[in-house]
Amino acid sequence: MKIKRKEKEMRILMVYTLNIWDVGGQRTIRSYWRNYFEQTDGLVWVVDSSDLRRLDDCKMELDNLLKEERLSGASLLILANKQDIKGALTQAEIAKILKVRQTIQSLQAGKAKA
Repeated sequence: MKIKRKEKEMRILMVYTLNIWDVGGQRTIRSYWRNYFEQTDGLVWVVDSSDLRRLDDCKMELDNLLKEERLSGASLLILANKQDIKGALTQAEIAKILKVRQTIQSLQAGKAKA
């Protein structure tokens, strides 16, 4: 005898407060970034895929941000913007220039020591 189970759908309503700050990347306002670090759960780092000249500066700033204790534990999304522009760097090229793998290994090694 087969017993049919009726699938039940459970809906859970969770209420979140999401604050999003676009703090911009201009050199003159970067010193203000730290005003937004408290209680940060995630960081979206937007990279201009078509601007190879600024990627070294981008890497330096990202490395500095990742050293901030108040950002410890926050998730990081690196968004490669302007992929539709001819000559834009690929995701792999950007990851290589930003040394994403090495950064992840370094952060993991630092957590293991703590």
